[in-house]
Amino acid sequence: MRWPWKRRRQSDPMVVSWSGETLAYVRAHLREDGLYQVLQFGVERQGPDSPDEFAKRLNGLGLKGFDVHAMLRPEQYQLLQIDAPAVAPEEVRAAARWQIRDMVDMHMDDITLDVMRVGVGKVGMPGQLFVVVASNAVLTDVLRLGQSLQWNVPVVDIQETAQRNLQTMVARQEGRMERANAALMLVNEHQVLLTVAANGELYYSRRIDLGPGFTGKTWAPARAQAEATPAPMGVQEYVPASATDAADDDVTQRFVVEVQRSLDVWDRTWSDLPLDGLWVEAGARTGEMASWLSRELGFAVKPMVVDSLFPGFDRTSAQERMLCLPLLGVLLRTEDRNL
Repeated sequence: MRWPWKRRRQSDPMVVSWSGETLAYVRAHLREDGLYQVLQFGVERQGPDSPDEFAKRLNGLGLKGFDVHAMLRPEQYQLLQIDAPAVAPEEVRAAARWQIRDMVDMHMDDITLDVMRVGVGKVGMPGQLFVVVASNAVLTDVLRLGQSLQWNVPVVDIQETAQRNLQTMVARQEGRMERANAALMLVNEHQVLLTVAANGELYYSRRIDLGPGFTGKTWAPARAQAEATPAPMGVQEYVPASATDAADDDVTQRFVVEVQRSLDVWDRTWSDLPLDGLWVEAGARTGEMASWLSRELGFAVKPMVVDSLFPGFDRTSAQERMLCLPLLGVLLRTEDRNL
């Protein structure tokens, strides 16, 4: 996403997010083999510090004076999907602003927006646009921190496109770029982000709210045990969700239902782009979630393994990983993308 304050780039980019008085950052170097060597990463909270004190603390970590790409967190913007207006390319943003006026809860003078096409279009389907809407106050807050640290901020990106970049990188590494792929990543303890991409383009995005205590649940151990016990005559017995114990409760089952509904929407809407798998990222419980969803959804769900593709990104706490991992996707941003 390009904003009016575009400035000169420098080498060894740093990617940051600044939300809820919490800064997450990753600084990396692009190696000759095409991989990003992670030089520095972490999470810093302002806490009781004044803005000047916080900036001094960050300066002490060596974070001053960089060319910075900022990534907005989902709570900092809206991602809307609309029919593409039938106007000249240079008029698309203005037309989109008028089209979404009843879809945002802010005055139109108080927002900044950008647009990108949904995928690459589909024969027989009206063209669609994603519209990113962020309040000027949010952007000003990010820039204010940047000014205190003498950052250049040429690009502001969003978490959906960062996630798209990561899953595309994994798909390319696995030689699975011919079909669509889906990724499900934990945003925080209350929400996950589901994205579907094809040929490196974002086609579908949905934020799924998690029920109370979801991340602390034991995900369907009774089902796993039942499925491991063969039924008479060697026929595997299906055990419905209602037959499992309390751990496989309404909170976890609602999540499975919402994921399945999203995948069903994809199948109906983009029938000529069948999914070639789903990758998940849930921190230390990624493997557990992949196995659980594989059983519940009836097809292979795999952990989204990207650490080896970013040397130096290791020894992270669960909180650091959740906040810093999406930033790696911004490093993969290419110049020919709109967003």
